[in-house]
Amino acid sequence: MARAIEGLTPPLVWKYFAEIAAIPRGSKNEAAIAKYVMDTAKRQGLTAKQDKSGSVLVKKPASPGHEHAPSICLQGHLDMVCEKDPSKEHDFLKDPIELLRKDAFITANGTTLGADNGIAVATSLAIMEDKSLVHGPLEFLFTIDEETGLTGASNLEPGFVESKTLLNLDSEEEGELYVGCAGGRDTRGTWFVEWEDAPKAGAPVLIKVSGLRGGHSGLEIDKNRGNAIKILNRLLIAATESGARLSKISGGNKHNAIPRDAEAVVFVPKSKAEEMRAAVEQLAADIKGEVATVEPKFTVEVTDVKGLRAGKVVKRSLQKKLALTIAALPHGVMKMSPDIPELVETSTNVAVIATDKKAISMVTSQRSSVASEIIEIAQAVRAVFELGGAEVHASDGYPGWKPNLNSRILKTARETYKALYGKDPAVKAVHAGLECGIIGEKYPGMDMVSFGPTMSGVHSPEEKLEVASVPKFYDFLLAILKNVK
Repeated sequence: MARAIEGLTPPLVWKYFAEIAAIPRGSKNEAAIAKYVMDTAKRQGLTAKQDKSGSVLVKKPASPGHEHAPSICLQGHLDMVCEKDPSKEHDFLKDPIELLRKDAFITANGTTLGADNGIAVATSLAIMEDKSLVHGPLEFLFTIDEETGLTGASNLEPGFVESKTLLNLDSEEEGELYVGCAGGRDTRGTWFVEWEDAPKAGAPVLIKVSGLRGGHSGLEIDKNRGNAIKILNRLLIAATESGARLSKISGGNKHNAIPRDAEAVVFVPKSKAEEMRAAVEQLAADIKGEVATVEPKFTVEVTDVKGLRAGKVVKRSLQKKLALTIAALPHGVMKMSPDIPELVETSTNVAVIATDKKAISMVTSQRSSVASEIIEIAQAVRAVFELGGAEVHASDGYPGWKPNLNSRILKTARETYKALYGKDPAVKAVHAGLECGIIGEKYPGMDMVSFGPTMSGVHSPEEKLEVASVPKFYDFLLAILKNVK
């Protein structure tokens, strides 16, 4: 692992990045990384505290002569999305992330890298340690469970953060300043299953969709990537025409990720097994042609299930409802912003489907920078679920972050970037959810801007961090801290 970061700058940032890569820190499993941050702060002689939910706040005094500068809070989240290639053996509860250097990037060996948002954590730790830096009073806020519910930000208590200015370090394109983000909510549909014995003349067959790119359902929703659940459903409809009966279906595992893999077990009359296989494989070939440019690794497998002679299947009526519901559920971009070029305004993601002993459930996620449009698209998804006979539950969701182009910290950031690099940074809003929306609601009047180094493929095993963007991001951040007065 040390070899992957050898010689990279700034060395303190990369040292901490490698150290936290060795600490399992999937969402809701942040106890170890929170302890590591607390212990690091104490070794540096800094004060640290932890709230009831598990988020950590560290304070660093101003450098000499800057005691009267306004306090600035640097903020990132401790958790990471845990995704891996199907063939990769990796236990996210105990195994470290294996860092690799490939050309101009740092990536991981078959798993998500955790640069989202490990690079923010590493950057804050480096600034905590470096006593040579020039800055006013600093707070470092490390929130938990950003990826699966934003619960760390949602549970912040009044007074936990004292700064009135916040730098969120959770954006993914160097040279871009984000001043707004989408809000979102999840909508879940559940069908309670009455099982029946599989037909005695039926043979169990596995239909598996894999090799899709997936990705962040906010950042990559406009890239026309394949949705494994939607594709699998098309194949199952074709299989049903040959009498296939559904026994199990699963796909996706994160509400905020486009599903890369999905599979189903069906029982097919032996007399029609070849007919079914031919129909599914023909449709798979057609779909491959549809997505070839975007999804070159897309594959479909149709294989016999060994050792399974009997089983349970859902009733035909429910199987039909499931197929129609998945086919009807909207997925992708619903509306582009009329005000900000190339910004997705509203979208929805068919994210997860799972089968257990009692039910089949589906999770979808809706996003928009317009609160009323989140309600509208969530109502549409609810309607499809209810028409399909599902019991529906909607989450409370999280607020968006309304841009403030007159922000003082935005003005400082823009001027600082131009002074450093001779050009203006882009000022944007992002379709993904940032904790800024919640923090702004918790602490009214908080002046905020979000930025970070360049990353791509986040929330998937393709995640990578551009090496050259890290020192630019770090120097920019340090210059802002020096310039705030």
